[in-house]
Amino acid sequence: MKRHRNHITFSRCVAALALTVGLSVFAVQSMAATKPSSSHAEAAAPVAASGPLPANAVARVNSVLITQDQVDALLKAANAPDTPQTRSAIKSQLIARELFRQAAEKQHYDTRPQVIEAAEQAKSLAMTQAYLRDQVKPSPVTDADVKARYDAIVATLGDKEYKPSVIAVKDEATAKDVLAQLKKGTDFAQLAKQYSQGPAAQQGGAMNWVSFKTPIQPGATQGWPQPVAEAMVKLPQGGITTTPVQVGDAFWIVKMDQSRATQIPDYETTKPALRQQLEQVALQKATAQVVVDLMKSATIQQQ
Repeated sequence: MKRHRNHITFSRCVAALALTVGLSVFAVQSMAATKPSSSHAEAAAPVAASGPLPANAVARVNSVLITQDQVDALLKAANAPDTPQTRSAIKSQLIARELFRQAAEKQHYDTRPQVIEAAEQAKSLAMTQAYLRDQVKPSPVTDADVKARYDAIVATLGDKEYKPSVIAVKDEATAKDVLAQLKKGTDFAQLAKQYSQGPAAQQGGAMNWVSFKTPIQPGATQGWPQPVAEAMVKLPQGGITTTPVQVGDAFWIVKMDQSRATQIPDYETTKPALRQQLEQVALQKATAQVVVDLMKSATIQQQ
């Protein structure tokens, strides 16, 4: 098996692991993020409306100070270059924001129902973030874990890899019509954009490289429907399935754009991405455990 750096087939296999994590991990990561610095959270302190500025102040808006810490915090959050021009722009932004706040407070916007609701939501989010930081403790991912995942992915790959294009439609009559047009010389990509309801339709049905061990085994198709994978590996380069491949209620037409010996990036190339994804899985498991523990003492009604 030939090995090659930065090859997309292996990357797609790695990406499949990330899909198992789901949207819940993204939400938990956002909620469990590092606690913001006090310069973000603390309100500007009211002071005398005139006189020299204190050492750490960069401006005074009526009786409220804008501090250097606030400028530093926004500069860091924006990941912007630390230049006098950038700092001046941030200071102006903070002054404008304080003017808006004071004007809104003067007109009693703080008593409006939508403002009160937003404040309660912000409080609830901050409280939940703090709780998750304390309670969700993912298991550390070791180098051995990462290497084991790499070896497991490599073990799923066959000697050859394939780059297909596909058209998937909802009825056999449409599939046969597409095949008839292909026989007349109509461009496959054009027909995919026109008819396909399957993956990558707007890209002409063009899919990424994929590799299977042959003969195809159930559950070892890198997420592809098994009948499609079986049809794919039988096609010569440039070949198109002569009859639609039925998968449930859908009918697939497959074109083999390219095939070649499988190429795999080395371990060191893929190690950072694999580690990150395994850490996401560990975070998901730790979060799920906290949910299970909480449910044991909760009364939950659902419809």
